[in-house]
Amino acid sequence: MSHYVSVFSHASARLGLASDNRMSRPALILTLAWVLAMISLPIQRWLFGDAIIPAGVTLAVVLQASAVLALLTHRWGVARTIRTATLVVILAWLVEAVGSRSGLPFGEYTYTARLQPQALGVPLLIPLAWLMMLPPAWAVGRVLAGRYRTAGFVLISTLAFTAWDLFLDPQMVMGDFWQWQEPGGYFGIPWLNFGGWLLASALLTFLIRPDDLPIVPLFAVYAITWALETIGLVVFWQLPGPGLVGGTVMGIFTVATFLKLRTKS
Repeated sequence: MSHYVSVFSHASARLGLASDNRMSRPALILTLAWVLAMISLPIQRWLFGDAIIPAGVTLAVVLQASAVLALLTHRWGVARTIRTATLVVILAWLVEAVGSRSGLPFGEYTYTARLQPQALGVPLLIPLAWLMMLPPAWAVGRVLAGRYRTAGFVLISTLAFTAWDLFLDPQMVMGDFWQWQEPGGYFGIPWLNFGGWLLASALLTFLIRPDDLPIVPLFAVYAITWALETIGLVVFWQLPGPGLVGGTVMGIFTVATFLKLRTKS
C-alpha cells in the first residue's frame, strides 16, 4: 500500500496536485483493517449465516469512513476535516430522508430495520457510506478533469461516485437493507435511482467545493473498493451481472486515473 502511494506521489506533483500524498500510519492501519473487514464478510456469512451481515457491513463502512477521515485530516487538519465531514453527513442524511419519503430524486424506496440506529427512517450508516466514497470520487475527478471547481470536475466526480452504486444497490437490496416499491430495469433497481445519485452527489460537490485533496491515497481507496466489489459480487455474493457491469464502469474511472498518474510519473 505505502509503495503504491509513493510511486504515484511524483506523478501527482507533476499534475499540479498536492505534493504531500503520503498515507499516515493511522490511515494505513485503518485502511488495512477495512480491507480485512471486507474480505472477511463472506467468511462471516459462511460461519454465522445472514444474521451477521448487518454487523459486518457496519464495521466495514465505519472503518472505511475512518480511513478516509484520517487521510483528509493528515492533509487538511482536524478543523477543516470536521467541517467537511459534517456537511457531507448532514446533507447526505437530508437527501436520503427526503428521498425515502417523497420518492425524489431516487424513486420510491424504504429502508428496512436491518441497519440500526436510524433517524427518521434513515440508517445513520448511510451518510457514512457517502462520506467514505465521495472524497475518493473527488480525487478521481481532480485527476481526470485537471482542475478543481470546474464543471468537468463536478461531472467526473459525480459519475465516478455513481459508478459505485452499480455494485451497491443490487447488493443491498439482496441483503434486504432497503426495498424498491417498483423494481426497475437494472437488476431490479430503477434507472431513476442513478439519476438521483448524479444529482445529489453533484449538489454536494458543488456546495462543499473540495480542493487540496490527498489525491493518491484517496485514489487508492477508490481502486481498492473497485477491486473488492468486483471480486466480491462475482465470486462470493452470486451477483455476477452487477459485479461485471459495476466492475466495467467503475473500472473505466480507475484505469483512466491510474494511467494518467502513471504517464506523469
